[in-house]
Amino acid sequence: MSEAVVANRYADALFQFGTEKNILDQLVDQFRTVKEVINTNQSFRLVLEHPQISQEKQQQLVETVFQGMDSHVIHTIKLLVERNRVHIIGNMVSRLEQLTNDAKGIAVAQVYSVRQLTEKEQQDIAQAIAKRFQKREVKINNIVDPAIIGGLKVRVGNTIIDGSVSGKLERLERQFAAQNN
Repeated sequence: MSEAVVANRYADALFQFGTEKNILDQLVDQFRTVKEVINTNQSFRLVLEHPQISQEKQQQLVETVFQGMDSHVIHTIKLLVERNRVHIIGNMVSRLEQLTNDAKGIAVAQVYSVRQLTEKEQQDIAQAIAKRFQKREVKINNIVDPAIIGGLKVRVGNTIIDGSVSGKLERLERQFAAQNN
């Protein structure tokens, strides 16, 4: 079974559990922290994944590092350690965030621009995206990319809206190439 499928199953179960117990936001916040700790602390991750370190010591470390978090979060991490699946935590948390945002009518948009967008520009773009994708709220992640030359490129989920100058030039180049063949 692929890592993505496994990660999605864990995320689906956590989403359902969090929804039923009305602790979904708390779970998402705590799993974001777990993801950040594991991604930023390479030595910690290596200890959790190392086959020669006993699972008992790994699980004690999980309890110590994540002390104060919800017991379900700690139990899930310990289960992933036990099953040698620590590497799926990033995908699992991303899927959990996606499920939560979908349930709340929230879209997350990556907006590529030549310069940092002002707050007003981000609000205007968020309103346009919310209307187009029929979402209650849109969270904008502005990414500065001078390679787009001008305009904007927006990515929401698997949908890309390319209104950048570089994108228009690429489309023109393809049209000319198709006409000359």
